[in-house]
Amino acid sequence: MAARTNAQIAEVLATMADIMARDHQSGREDETRLERFMKHKPPTFTGGYNPECAVNWLEEVEIIFEAMGCSEESK
Repeated sequence: MAARTNAQIAEVLATMADIMARDHQSGREDETRLERFMKHKPPTFTGGYNPECAVNWLEEVEIIFEAMGCSEESK
């Protein structure tokens, strides 16, 4: 279970890094999307190795993505 959790965390972090990279390359649309995301006050992942906290963080971020109506590509 911990390996799957680590993979999920890595996937979300990679996706968020991609979004940030696109923000610097694209036009205003990506910047606006990031601003909307940040208005939801996403939780901060503080690191460490606590699979339960990591999964909870991941679930909270996914809830924000769903509330924003983000496509899988946008996530």
